[in-house]
Amino acid sequence: MMDPCELSPSYVRSIAPYQPGKPISELAREMGLEEAAIVKLASNENPRGIGPRTRAAIEAAIGEVARYPDGNGFELKQKLSARYGVDMGSIVLGNGSNDVLELVASAFLGPGRAAVFSQHCFAVYPLATQSRGARPIVVPAKNYAHDLEAMVKAIDDETYVAWVANPNNPTGTFARHEEIEAFLRRVPERVLVVIDEAYNEYLTPELRSDSFKLVKRHPNLVITRTFSKAYGLAGLRVGYALAHPSVADVMNRVRQPFNVNSVALAAAVAALDDMEFVARSYAENLQGLRQLEESATQLGLDYIPSHGNFLTIRVGKAAEIYRKLLKRGVIVRPVGGGYGLPEHLRVTVGTAAENEKFLAALAASLKE
Repeated sequence: MMDPCELSPSYVRSIAPYQPGKPISELAREMGLEEAAIVKLASNENPRGIGPRTRAAIEAAIGEVARYPDGNGFELKQKLSARYGVDMGSIVLGNGSNDVLELVASAFLGPGRAAVFSQHCFAVYPLATQSRGARPIVVPAKNYAHDLEAMVKAIDDETYVAWVANPNNPTGTFARHEEIEAFLRRVPERVLVVIDEAYNEYLTPELRSDSFKLVKRHPNLVITRTFSKAYGLAGLRVGYALAHPSVADVMNRVRQPFNVNSVALAAAVAALDDMEFVARSYAENLQGLRQLEESATQLGLDYIPSHGNFLTIRVGKAAEIYRKLLKRGVIVRPVGGGYGLPEHLRVTVGTAAENEKFLAALAASLKE
């Protein structure tokens, strides 16, 4: 009897599925632990939750969930347009920025085409590329970061997309505005450059820039952002892209009609007014990041300097340390496998208490 799986294209069958961070409930079942005693620092979520305006908007929106959401997301686009000075026709909304990245792949990649990305890049880039039958071009990293010069040189006649996360996940490395602009000037205009700025709100002031202005100068540029990190809406899934109107139009042609739900839309609109919450999230994250860095140094461990809300630490036998941490009720993220960092663990910056629990568990696990 024929296996129905064989009907799927070979490039789909060969995909290794994305592995999300282990849920708290799963670890509780596996280890017989109390959920309340478990600390999850695996998925780069905001440990502060959500802001007050956002919470009120969510509660108000629940009464309308029997109706379909606004498929065009007019109110959120209007708010983003006013905030960043961009045309509403340049905005594409997604079910998290992951969805927007997939829209790029659906619209611009396919068999006979290629996409370029860095070693140690966000796992969605190779997955989105492979799932469309496109050829991946993996460029070796330079000090764990994107080697933008090498990426330009790797572009060939079949390359249609260049993926760049800035800051990058899972390494936390960052390319400055002038480096990105120099890269854009050298990339052929027919290649769509995707700058994924999921962690943009965690950048220190001297590294922040109005990257959206680059879209007006470079029609082949797409910038993606998310409400999942600093805004605390990871569970509601809402992100967006800014692109040239013609690029946004093509992306919207492959977008699902109601890809962002009504509660998420209402929450995102309100979150843009919760900037005091975002500012405090930034400040507490920076303090927590320094806490993790200093303690890693005290433990004699190297780490990759990070510009996000996480730190990737070299612990040696990472898979073994990861399992020991699980037994102590601490979930972090192994970044071997597709990320190519088998000696490292990525840890999200939590609250001061969560960071302390992780650091104590790490110290004990290293001694075992």
